[in-house]
Amino acid sequence: MAKQSTTEILSDILERVKTIDPVNTRKWFDDLHIAAFDHGLMQIACPDRSCAEFMQDNCQATFTQAAQNITGHLVSVNFLDPGTQPAQVLPDHIDIPKHVRLHPDYTFESFVVGPCNRLAHASCIAVSQNPGTIYNPLFLYGNVGLGKTHLLHAVCHDARKQRQDVSIQFLSCEEFVNGFISAIEKGNLNDFQNQYRTVDVLIIDDVQFLREREQSQEEFFHTFNALYNNRRQIVLTADSAPQDLAALEERLISRFKWGLVARLDAPSYETRIAIIKKKAHLRGLDLPEGVAELIAEHVKTNIRELEGALTIIYATAQTAGVPITVNLARQALGVQDVTSSKNVSISDIIRAVSDHFDVRITDIQSKKRSQSIALPRQVCMYLARSLTRHSLEEIGGHMGGRDHSTVVHACTKIEQMYKTEPDFRDNVDRLTNSIKQHA
Repeated sequence: MAKQSTTEILSDILERVKTIDPVNTRKWFDDLHIAAFDHGLMQIACPDRSCAEFMQDNCQATFTQAAQNITGHLVSVNFLDPGTQPAQVLPDHIDIPKHVRLHPDYTFESFVVGPCNRLAHASCIAVSQNPGTIYNPLFLYGNVGLGKTHLLHAVCHDARKQRQDVSIQFLSCEEFVNGFISAIEKGNLNDFQNQYRTVDVLIIDDVQFLREREQSQEEFFHTFNALYNNRRQIVLTADSAPQDLAALEERLISRFKWGLVARLDAPSYETRIAIIKKKAHLRGLDLPEGVAELIAEHVKTNIRELEGALTIIYATAQTAGVPITVNLARQALGVQDVTSSKNVSISDIIRAVSDHFDVRITDIQSKKRSQSIALPRQVCMYLARSLTRHSLEEIGGHMGGRDHSTVVHACTKIEQMYKTEPDFRDNVDRLTNSIKQHA
C-alpha cells in the first residue's frame, strides 16, 4: 500500500477517533504514523515509549473500531515505540516489557505551578535530578485531584532523562499490599523483598492504605529502612499529613517526616485558568476568550473536575458539529450567566457578613482570633473565593494581611461545615443570594 494512502487512512482514522473518544485525544496524535499495514494488522508508530503505552492501554479499542469503519475490513491495531520494529506476522497482541508505565501528559513541563503547589513541584524536580541525596523521603499530601499523581509520573520521566538505567518501582499502596500477601501465599517473599529493596527510586501512591494492615506495615518499615540506609530515593503520597494518618505505627509516621513533607492545596482562580489552557493545549484545542474563565469560575474543587468540564464542552461541540463558544460552554456545563457575580467586590462581602453576624468590619480585618470573629472572617474568605476573581493572596490581604494558606484553610473549613450542617448551609446561601442581588 502506498505511503500516501496510509497517511490518508490514518488522517481519517484520527478524525473518527476524535469523535468517538474525545477524552483520550491528544495533540501529539499528529505525530503518529503507520509503520506497517499488512495481513489485517495496522501497526502505528508513536513518538516515544510512554505514548505507545498510553495508546495501548487507553486507545486500542477506539483505534481498532475507527480503522475498521474507515477501511471496511477486519483490522487489528497495535502501537509501537521508536525502538520497536514492525512485526512481520500477525500477533494476538504486543508484549510490552514489564516496567513503570508512565502517562505521557504527566511531565514537569505540563504541570501548572501556582501558590497551591509550588513547594511540592520544586521538591519533586530536586529528587528527580538527585535521587536519594535530597528530600528523602519526599512525602506529598492533599485531597484527590490536586496533582499528586501527575508529579509522581513527572519524577519518573525526569529521572529517566537524567539516567537511562535508573531502576524505578512506582505502584499504589494497594498493589504493594496485595503483592505482599501474594508473596506470602506463594512462598516467594524473598523475591518480593528484592524487587522493592534494591531499586534506585521507590514511589508509593496513597500510602494511607497501610492503615490497619499490621503485617504490611511491618514489611514496608523494613523496606523503607533498607532503601533509606542505601541512600535510595523514597517518594510517598497520601490524602493527609503524616501525623494525621490514623492507625499507622508511630515508627512509620516518624520516618515519613524525616525528609520533606509538602502539601498540595486546591488551585486558585488564576491557576485554574492556566491549568485549563494547558489541558486544552495538550488536546490540540483552541479555546476562545472567556471559556477557560467560565470553567474556572464554576469548577473549584480539583483538577480532575476541570479536565472533566473541558471534556464535556469538547464532546458537546463535536456532537453538535459546531465550534466551541462561551455560550456553548455555558450550555454544556449547565450554568447560568454569571455577569452579576463578576460585579461583587470583597468590600460588598465583608459588609454583608458584618451585618449578618453582627460584628464590626474592623474586627473582621483585625488580628483577633476569637471564635465570634474568626468564623465570620472565614465565611468572608470562602465567599470571596466563590464570588470574585481575586487570588488567595488578594483575599488574605483584605482580611488583615493573612497569607494564602490561611485562606485555603478557611475555605476548606467552611466547605466542610456547608456540607454537614444544614442550618449553616442555609445561612451561607442566603448571604450569597443577598450579596449577588445588591451587587
